[in-house]
Amino acid sequence: MTAPDLTSEQLLTPGEVAQLFRVDTRTVTRWTEAGLITSIRTPGGTRRYRAAEAWALLCRTTT
Repeated sequence: MTAPDLTSEQLLTPGEVAQLFRVDTRTVTRWTEAGLITSIRTPGGTRRYRAAEAWALLCRTTT
């Protein structure tokens, strides 16, 4: 598995993170509340996740 190009501060939606981990979006929200991954709130109140942080969590969980 190779890391995607994360040179920019790419942000992912909860659905994109859920798809990456093959879990439900509610699981991603629970991970946020548990402190496993941090989210950024947009001005509209939706969550966004840093792609680099999501990738790092994925690498930690698969080793």
